[in-house]
Amino acid sequence: MPKIFEYFGYIFYFYSNEHEPIHVHVIHGDKESIFDLIMMNGALESINVRTRKGVEALNDKEKRVVEAFINKYYRNIIEKWVKFFVLKQAVRCTNIKKKI
Repeated sequence: MPKIFEYFGYIFYFYSNEHEPIHVHVIHGDKESIFDLIMMNGALESINVRTRKGVEALNDKEKRVVEAFINKYYRNIIEKWVKFFVLKQAVRCTNIKKKI
């Protein structure tokens, strides 16, 4: 379960047995949601939010924070996805300390 980003208490990670579409799990406190990155012609077209069964979902404010983060860093998320799932290489966690 590689952790890929930390951002002011938000933890972004992949499960090691993931599937498409490219998506990221995000934990904040004891809540978690899953964010699918929907791509079209190499650009982020939309973000779909899902819940994980048995886990409380992020609230609307937390989801907006995560969506803003994804809009800014989606290329980095995709790079880490390809590196981990396609190239089978380790990925490092990036700690983002600047507010979006």
